[in-house]
Amino acid sequence: MPKISACIVAYCDYDEVCAAVRSILHYTPAPDLALYVVDNGSPDGCGRQLAETDFGDSRVTVLPLEKNIGFGKGHNYVLDRLTSDVHFILNPDILLTGDVLEAMAAWLLARPGAAMATPQLRYPDGKLQHLPRRKPTPWLLLARQLAPKLGGCFKKADDHYTMQDEDLTVPRCIEFCTGSFMAVRTDVFKEIGGFDPAYFMYVEDADLTQKVLQKGTVWLAPQFSAIHAWHRAPMRDAGKFKMQLVSMGRYFKKWGCGKGTV
Repeated sequence: MPKISACIVAYCDYDEVCAAVRSILHYTPAPDLALYVVDNGSPDGCGRQLAETDFGDSRVTVLPLEKNIGFGKGHNYVLDRLTSDVHFILNPDILLTGDVLEAMAAWLLARPGAAMATPQLRYPDGKLQHLPRRKPTPWLLLARQLAPKLGGCFKKADDHYTMQDEDLTVPRCIEFCTGSFMAVRTDVFKEIGGFDPAYFMYVEDADLTQKVLQKGTVWLAPQFSAIHAWHRAPMRDAGKFKMQLVSMGRYFKKWGCGKGTV
């Protein structure tokens, strides 16, 4: 089996992080698994608790940071430590229900030209999450915001963006791999320098996917699955909204506004 590593970047909710870690340890028997938990300066005491927690497994390394350096930089913090074949980028609200990591890593490495993949993610109630996406464009992102209220052409565009107009029950190429659960060839991840540190939050996963696509193909692998609680807060904070706009501007300046090829 391939050598695997994984990283969770946490900012809060000690119990949720612990549940994610324990699900990974329970369902991943690989003795050489390297699981990193980076506490991103949690303001709620989560980091202190994590640093004091003994998970009873030497495969876990907790790395507390003094401040929140952002999602991408948090994951890049372990970049120089990686010696695996495949590295997993995981949200703290992910729960495994089976030995997904080893099998998915083997599948990724066995597919010629494949560099990154994501499994099928579901809500805790079993409902499907529409996370595989095409390359973002300003129109598709606008349609995504307006579709729930206006429907019509906006709903059609959003369905196209989230690939609901395709058969997603079989493996297929995608252009936007969700940052909540990424499997990436470690050599590729290190070659491209990980996440672009210029992003603090928002669309850094879309940016990473575009960088990976310069090295190989990116896949939805629906034969593998996991639970994703997806704590998506409503965009009511003006600061967060501004940060999102800045990140989107950076993304489109870097990758253009044109559509992809999938």
